[in-house]
Formats: sequence, structure tokens, C-alpha cells
Amino acid sequence: MATRSTLNTALSRFLRSRRDALTPAQAGMVPFPGPRRVPGLRKEELAVLAGISPDHYSRLEQGRQTTLSDEMCNALARALRLDDVERRHLRALARPASPRGEWETPQRAEPGLLRILAALDHLPGLLLGRRSEILARNLLLDAVLGVSLPIGAAFVRWLLLDPAARERIVNWDEFGAAAVGGLRFETGRHPHDRRLSALIKQLRSHSDEVARWWDDQTVTDQTSLTKRLAHPAAGRLEFAIETVTLPHCPDQRLVVYTVAPDSPTADVLPLLSGWGADALIGGPHPSI
Repeated sequence: MATRSTLNTALSRFLRSRRDALTPAQAGMVPFPGPRRVPGLRKEELAVLAGISPDHYSRLEQGRQTTLSDEMCNALARALRLDDVERRHLRALARPASPRGEWETPQRAEPGLLRILAALDHLPGLLLGRRSEILARNLLLDAVLGVSLPIGAAFVRWLLLDPAARERIVNWDEFGAAAVGGLRFETGRHPHDRRLSALIKQLRSHSDEVARWWDDQTVTDQTSLTKRLAHPAAGRLEFAIETVTLPHCPDQRLVVYTVAPDSPTADVLPLLSGWGADALIGGPHPSI
């Protein structure tokens, strides 16, 4: 379980990484005089932009302040030029959730998302839960990816550690970096999830790329990406990956591989479907 010290460290590292990535010119300010020892803004410069004292900001980066108000989060987000996802991540780090035992319990697929997945059997798709655990998938996804990932497996473990994923996904680097950024976003929302922490530790220890992306402190929550695949029988495939979540179930994501009408990928999908890829694989549910 994450301790208060660990949570403060996560906040201070994120602030430092965003400060290092922002130059005075990008921040729209004249640099303070004197030699510079940091790649981006100095602490004093950021404090001025955020409208707080340098000592106050130093306490934040040193992990000596436990929580931040909404006003402080907004001031820091403006000063650091954070995007919407980074703002949400900062707010999560600044006001960490309380420990909840439910993160250790088995996940149950959301019935509405399962029904949508079943209705879209002509497109590859899967339903992901916390820690990117596969809650359901269809066989067309297996045919496209060339792997039958079991229910309950972590999709990111296959994506980031299996050499076959690198071979199949042409733009693997883009997807790998986005996946790691998504894991960081999830840790901000659920800092006490021990299984999530263990997964990230394993991924970092087995992949230099994952370790580098994690240390960059990049945070993502992407709902639309282009995935290019090299299929040994169908050739090059291109999908627009769309992600759907429901307000009452934010920790489950329906991921659908959509295609442009009349595209080469759209033309070949029916052939892949003919290999028996119209079934939904997942835990039984009375709504299906």
C-alpha cells in the first residue's frame, strides 16, 4: 500500500519533471538573471508564475506539504502549461484517494459494455478493467493480433513485454509510450492499488523502454489512436482505436478497432471474421 511519503514523492517528482520541461520562453516570461543550473524553469520562476512564495513551492517539490487546494492546483497547472490530462493527474496526486480493499477483489464486466462489444462482432474489440485486465474480447481481435490472450491477463504485459507485439504492431513505440502514460495516470487515481504497483515494477524491470518512459513522468489518457499492424496473411492493417467508458464505471474501457469504409483493412476483415472470429470471449453474464 502506498504510504504518505510515497504519495508526496510522486507529487514532487511530477512537479519537478514538468518544471524541467518548460523553458522561460515557453512560459512567456523573461528569465531571471544569473547562471542556470536547470534545463527548464527555476523554482523561483515557477513560484512567481504560480503566484506563491518560493519557499512554499520548495515545500511542494520536497514533499513537505501533504495536500493541495483546488486553487493551488489550478495555479500550478496554469504556470506549468499542463494539458487537461496532466491537470487531472496533478489533482489526483494532490488529493490522493483513501485506501479501499475493493482493488483486491475480482472485477466483473459491466453489462452494458459487454452488450456493445457483442453487437460489434464485425470489428476487433476487447473490454479492459483496472490494470488493463482483459474482461472480455472477441475472436476477431485474436485473428488480428495473432494471439489469444486469456481473460484476466493484463493487456499491457503482452503489449510491452512480448516480442510478438513488437513484430505485429508497426507503430509499437507510440502505443507502448501511451500505455505507460496511461498506467501513470491510473496510479494517480488509485495510488493504493498494490497489484497495479507490482505490475508496473515488473514492466519496468523487464524493459528498458518502459523504464525510460516511466521516468519521463509522461501521463496520458488517450481515447483515440491509430494502430498499424503487419498481419502475416492479410498484410498491412490500419485501425482507428476508439475507447468508450461509462460515467458510472470509469475503470472499465471498451476498446474497439474501427476501420475507414472501403479501406483495404475494411475489405479484408470479413475474411478474418470467417475464421470463426464472431464469438465473444469472457465471463458469463445473464445480460448476454
